[in-house]
Amino acid sequence: MATFLQLLKETAVRYGEAYKLQWIDLDFENNTARITPEKGSNPRLFKLSNRLIAMINRLPKTSSQVFTYKGMYNLRKIFSRQRRRIAGKLGNPRILMIHFHTLRHWKATMEYHRTRDILHVMQFLGHRNIKTTLRYTQLIAFADDEYTCRVADNVEQAKQLVESGFDYITDIDGHKLFKKRK
Repeated sequence: MATFLQLLKETAVRYGEAYKLQWIDLDFENNTARITPEKGSNPRLFKLSNRLIAMINRLPKTSSQVFTYKGMYNLRKIFSRQRRRIAGKLGNPRILMIHFHTLRHWKATMEYHRTRDILHVMQFLGHRNIKTTLRYTQLIAFADDEYTCRVADNVEQAKQLVESGFDYITDIDGHKLFKKRK
């Protein structure tokens, strides 16, 4: 279950897409997973963390599918039972509101916060229509917006900053200012 949830958290795939993941869809050399879409979505290729790859490698390879629960219904049932147990143990009824699909919404929101690019989020989720993506993305004012700032004095320095993920902000006294979210 932990591996399944980690996959949902990192990739925001639908739980049906994750459940149907096959061993041939995984590329362990490049740490990627090819997702076969549901609901008319676009196919996607995701980079997986080393942690998730290690978790997947520990799973038994007894069938062509990575996750071998006897049907998605059983998977949801097991998750529901674990969720109820944890909510009771922690005394937190809000945990009961978490579903597989909650992780998809969370990842969409985090991806939008990180990139500020709704078209990127649309492609990330595999949506064909931007209106669908807008339902997934919560526009939250995060208080922890912290940035690293850098100054470029010439074109070569500016090029290096852009290549390392910095965004151009403005020119001041012949210097170019860049910032990147921490």
